[in-house]
Amino acid sequence: MSELSLRPALITRVVPDSIAAEVGFEVGDRIVSINNQRPRDLIDYQFLCADEVLELEVIDTVGKTHQIEIEKDYDEDLGLEFDTALFDSLIQCNNRCPFCFIDQQPPGKRQSLYFKDDDYRLSFLYGSYLTLTNLTSREWQRIEQMRLSPLYVSIHATEAEVRSRLLKNPRAGQILEQLRWFQERRLQIHAQVVVCPGINDGIHLERTLLDLASFHVGDVPAVASVAVVPVGLTRFRPAEDELTPVTPQNAEDAIARVERLQTQFRASLGTTFAWLADEWFLIAGQDLPPTSHYEDYPQIGNGVGSIRRFIKEFQETAKNNLPKQISPPRRFTWVVGNAVEKAFQPMVLQLNRVAGLEVNLVALCSDYWGQTITVTGLLTGQDLLQGLQGRDLGDRILLPSVMLKHDEARFLDDMTVEELACQLGTPILPVTGVEELIETCINPELIPSCNQ
Repeated sequence: MSELSLRPALITRVVPDSIAAEVGFEVGDRIVSINNQRPRDLIDYQFLCADEVLELEVIDTVGKTHQIEIEKDYDEDLGLEFDTALFDSLIQCNNRCPFCFIDQQPPGKRQSLYFKDDDYRLSFLYGSYLTLTNLTSREWQRIEQMRLSPLYVSIHATEAEVRSRLLKNPRAGQILEQLRWFQERRLQIHAQVVVCPGINDGIHLERTLLDLASFHVGDVPAVASVAVVPVGLTRFRPAEDELTPVTPQNAEDAIARVERLQTQFRASLGTTFAWLADEWFLIAGQDLPPTSHYEDYPQIGNGVGSIRRFIKEFQETAKNNLPKQISPPRRFTWVVGNAVEKAFQPMVLQLNRVAGLEVNLVALCSDYWGQTITVTGLLTGQDLLQGLQGRDLGDRILLPSVMLKHDEARFLDDMTVEELACQLGTPILPVTGVEELIETCINPELIPSCNQ
């Protein structure tokens, strides 16, 4: 990557009372270099800023360049945040996976929804999954030299021909060799396997999990954990793809196969090692495993144990924070995906034991995506409008923030929360996590209507 292609790192926040605040950094300033090195990304920035003496080249908000020297303790944070983690270009995906969610979206939405990244830096920083098919020798060297571990890798299959078929990329067949590379360097990955019926399920799934388990050895196992996830398909997927939806029978078969291997792994490895995403049990109509099954939730980002952990956190929080009654009385509509309806009903009953509080759970599927069973995070504004219009919604709608863009109150279909609230004629309260859910129910702040 040429230094000419690097752009200065744009500062979007200066943490109060931090070193940067004391020095006089402002939002809109841009860092060009640190100790004469131009950072490619947030990883470089953090590495370079670990030193005790820093010389920074900074461009201020009016375009004037400054040379700033800072002395601090080793590894002490400056207190700066940036508009992006990457100061050069995003490493693009070079695969053509038929189950790629980006290719299963309608055209004409916000541009960020169509970015096909396969960037190891985002994997290290934020836990996003990559395939390892597009790394140059320079990037492999950087992973080794900077000890960028763990990374999160989409495996899907360890058999070369099956993985190449899924990723539509001949380089995909090198995965076992790449895992040995991690093992030799004592670097780790967390793996995921997206199961596509008729392609990498059945005996192929068993082979993949056994191969991955062979790398779970030593004090730094190369493969730390595996998530087994059902493929998710939408009505916008390419007509020529070879995929079929996961049926209850497919789910029952996958659960049976993986549970047999889990028993084997616990005996030989001392850990369950490979976990099934919650969706498998919801599709099959089976009870979720107990909380103890998930150990320290190594695959929570893949929806492995997320329902159990949410229920557990709710029970622990509600035990000490739910009052016997509230005044004045309040009525809420709590909207979730229909995949979790059965699991969430006991929590609704517990909330409704509070005198003066009424919470009605509305579980929706997504007609927008064409899914009969839908996880909460995929519900769109159009789904909510269609599912809630004409209902008595009470005083407010409780909206899990997982449905929204991370930095904006906007759904996947580009409808905003404000637009939806106006069309439904009911204020909407996005909530994040159990504590905020309960606090909102028992002590909601007064908010203006959408037309005020």
